[in-house]
Amino acid sequence: MTPTGRHFVAGAAETGGGAPFHAVEPTGGAPLVPAYHEATAAQIERAAAAAGAAAGPFAAVPSATRAALLRAIADGLEALGEALSQRVVAETALPAERVAAERARTCGQLRQFAALLDEGSWVDARIDRGDPARRPVPKPDLRRMRMALGPVAVFGASNFPLAYSVAGGDTASALAAGCPVVVKGHPAHPGTSELVGGVVAAAVQRLGLPAGTFSLLHGRLPATGAALVQQPAIAAVGFTGSYAGGRALFDLAAARPQPIPVFAEMGSANPVLVLPRALAARGERIAEQIAASAVLASGQFCTCPGLAAWCDGPGAAAFAAALNARFAAAAVGPAVHATIRSGYERALDELRALPVAVAATGAGDLAPATGVRPTLLTTTPAAMLQHARLLHEVFGPSLLTVPCTEPAQLLALVAAMPGYLTATVHGDGDDFAEHAELLAALRRKVGRLIANGVPTGVEVCSAMVHGGPWPAATDARFSAVGVTAIERWVRPVCWQDWPQALLPEELRDDNPRRIRRTVDGVVE
Repeated sequence: MTPTGRHFVAGAAETGGGAPFHAVEPTGGAPLVPAYHEATAAQIERAAAAAGAAAGPFAAVPSATRAALLRAIADGLEALGEALSQRVVAETALPAERVAAERARTCGQLRQFAALLDEGSWVDARIDRGDPARRPVPKPDLRRMRMALGPVAVFGASNFPLAYSVAGGDTASALAAGCPVVVKGHPAHPGTSELVGGVVAAAVQRLGLPAGTFSLLHGRLPATGAALVQQPAIAAVGFTGSYAGGRALFDLAAARPQPIPVFAEMGSANPVLVLPRALAARGERIAEQIAASAVLASGQFCTCPGLAAWCDGPGAAAFAAALNARFAAAAVGPAVHATIRSGYERALDELRALPVAVAATGAGDLAPATGVRPTLLTTTPAAMLQHARLLHEVFGPSLLTVPCTEPAQLLALVAAMPGYLTATVHGDGDDFAEHAELLAALRRKVGRLIANGVPTGVEVCSAMVHGGPWPAATDARFSAVGVTAIERWVRPVCWQDWPQALLPEELRDDNPRRIRRTVDGVVE
């Protein structure tokens, strides 16, 4: 299959629209064919209206059919073979091995949601049987379960063209919940988005689902995404990207006549703390781990460590020297598009204007369009407390180090931290016990707390939390990864005193789906 510049509006392919734009080959800057066009106001309105019309019928589709849809999408992505991989590589400069792993992750999470639907207990059915003989007031019969919110606007991420894009985790979880999806594809990889969108649209059509179940719109202007969020039919938003982009969508959604939730994952500095015994015993090895994680994929994972702190003592000098050596040896690499490079350089300039020193930089010439240079920076605990910018993410292959002289400085640093996706602590022996107060404070700041490892490598499973307190994400109660991501797109609905025949299967006394339920306070 070859990209041809298509939108999919209510599943139907359309070319043309507003102003044209091209994907750009990241390392050389050459435009890639075909041209894509900014979605027009009419296309946006039709896609959202079709999603609104599909919301009721799609939510009522049997869960087995929605599971079949997810599996069909996964099968279709695999069937694209090298055509998909080659287009992703051309548009992002990601290596073919990384693309293969990301496609496997994307297909795997689609099939995980299908299995969740087959099992059925995700609806969290709760039944409290009535008692008409209760005095002085009869007890009503109450039954509740999760139901779909309605159409979801999904914004594709630049750094994960498959796993966080057209058929990524937001789309998979929303479709699993019974919500139609309108995807705003990322302009850095429109060809990839079109290939994947064609697979989704074909699967929807083949299963006879409502036409508005899926739409894909292209566009590079902020106004296009804003117009989608403001469509009355849209009931929720999924976003992975920058703080500026996530905050803008959050504010737009809150300002609507009918506000809607925005579930945005906006990145973070993902601090790493190295405690004294670990520093003394294996400081150089820990430095190697941190540096490798920080520059992985040119620092373009939202979980790359961006901040490292430790206390002076045995092993500290060797640790710092190892970090310096690893960053000095790290090669310049391509970002997935030029905007990431410009944002990275701008963020580094912001830090260099503060009490921050450059400790080491990577080797090699910058590529004409998107090259980013690994950069190791250092500052003081006092500067961290005085300048809030130092506590926030620099998206790219950089690490800011904060050598401390005493544990109280580490504790003060953690107290000043905003919300992060992750934090990592390296400790040996009694380190964790002796720094229990520090760990308790850190736990309140993050969605995932890692011991003796690195934050990169997000396992797609039900126990994963990929989110965190603001500004890492807009709602720390939810994860953007794993099957619990479905909880973002549902709300609880209660039925009071309804006849058995009119209840959803999941709430009937005979429990025909044999799902796990809570009945009169007992899980059964």
